[in-house]
Amino acid sequence: MTLRVGIVSAAWGAFAHLPAWRAIPDVEVTAICTSRQVTAEAAAGRLGLPRAFWNAEEMCADPDIDIVDLGTRPSVRKPMVLAALANGKHVYNASPHAPDWTGAKEIDAAWRASSSIGVVDAFSEWIPANRQMLAMVEDGYLGRPLGGTCHFTISLFNQPIKQFPYNWFAQGGQGVSAVRNNGSHALYMLLRLFGPVEELVADDSQILKQWVFPDGDVITPETTDLANVILRFAGGLVMQMQISWSMPLHDGWLIDVFGEKGRLVSSSPTFPTARDCTLRGGQLGGALAEIEIPDRFRTVQGIGLDWQSEPQPSFPMALSMHNMVEAIEGRAHGAPDFAQALEVERIQEAIRLSSLERRWVRVSDIV
Repeated sequence: MTLRVGIVSAAWGAFAHLPAWRAIPDVEVTAICTSRQVTAEAAAGRLGLPRAFWNAEEMCADPDIDIVDLGTRPSVRKPMVLAALANGKHVYNASPHAPDWTGAKEIDAAWRASSSIGVVDAFSEWIPANRQMLAMVEDGYLGRPLGGTCHFTISLFNQPIKQFPYNWFAQGGQGVSAVRNNGSHALYMLLRLFGPVEELVADDSQILKQWVFPDGDVITPETTDLANVILRFAGGLVMQMQISWSMPLHDGWLIDVFGEKGRLVSSSPTFPTARDCTLRGGQLGGALAEIEIPDRFRTVQGIGLDWQSEPQPSFPMALSMHNMVEAIEGRAHGAPDFAQALEVERIQEAIRLSSLERRWVRVSDIV
């Protein structure tokens, strides 16, 4: 049976998601949706898609679409997710998953009342180096995890340009911030590696007070752009996490963790991709060295992309999407699914509350 996909977004959705879906057997992208008829019809023609929508909720109700891929801002996206679930669609949802904790609970209730598969577009665990890291942690390479560091720092607005499609990140009330955007991607990977977070303390602040464009125009952002968090996992691991989208000469992606037996370091100069994310490791008595990534993580049978394919995000996305298709057909469990998304949103709410009230917060107290 061929599963039919409709994508909301002719920008990132067309650039990265469309080639990923097209790389998966027995999947056909049949529709694209934007906010206006003229842009939707133009996108459908440009991308070779048979159908155009300019009302996402109509697309979510269409009987000839099985999977809805939602990729717009969180505040706008929540009613689309709810409409898709109400109409029995499977949902591939962007990250941040929801605009806030209240919205996350609404989505969770609707998802649990449905029979739909829900997967979040947080594909860090599908990147080859991170797949190898997961395998080594599960195999006991670290021993009992003890401590570590996670950084996800990039430079989006230190030298802003007006053509950048995400300058709306400055607007309050949209469900975005450095820790909600970058931080959610890091948290999905950390939870996959080390299980639930028990408690945390956080400072979520704004360091770049103005975004100054080359022509002298200025945006005064309403969102936070630097978060420092200490995460205490239920298994005993304590890790500090720093997230920013306003770091000049940024660090990029780093998960550096040590245990009783060894240490593993996943790193990338920017948002991690299949090509540039590397893994180093070492155990007691040895030294840190680059770890070879097995071919089975770089090329997956049946997927029409590999770790060198362009655009770079499409290969790990395709693995996540293929896993979602397998879950729809009853052969796998979608990852990360909407249950994991709720837990990431719970941690995000704990971060917000901790920063606001200047105290440690137990994640289980967020209800």
